[in-house]
Amino acid sequence: MRIAVAGETDVDEPRVAATPETVKKLKAQGAEVVVQAGAGRRAGLPDAEFASAGADIREGDAALAGADVLLAVRRPPAE
Repeated sequence: MRIAVAGETDVDEPRVAATPETVKKLKAQGAEVVVQAGAGRRAGLPDAEFASAGADIREGDAALAGADVLLAVRRPPAE
């Protein structure tokens, strides 16, 4: 199962839908986890921490393509 963590598009939303600890738990369950580059920046979670937890970091829409599950704090735009 491929799980994608989206960066929030609302500039007033500092949260991210997953943490490096969450990524570790999902990986332990056998999931492939992809985090959109910069998704955790406003929450104080740099890409390097997600990568150290086992996530694949990808830019833009490439992070979301082909995901079975999309994690986001707020509903993403329809497009």
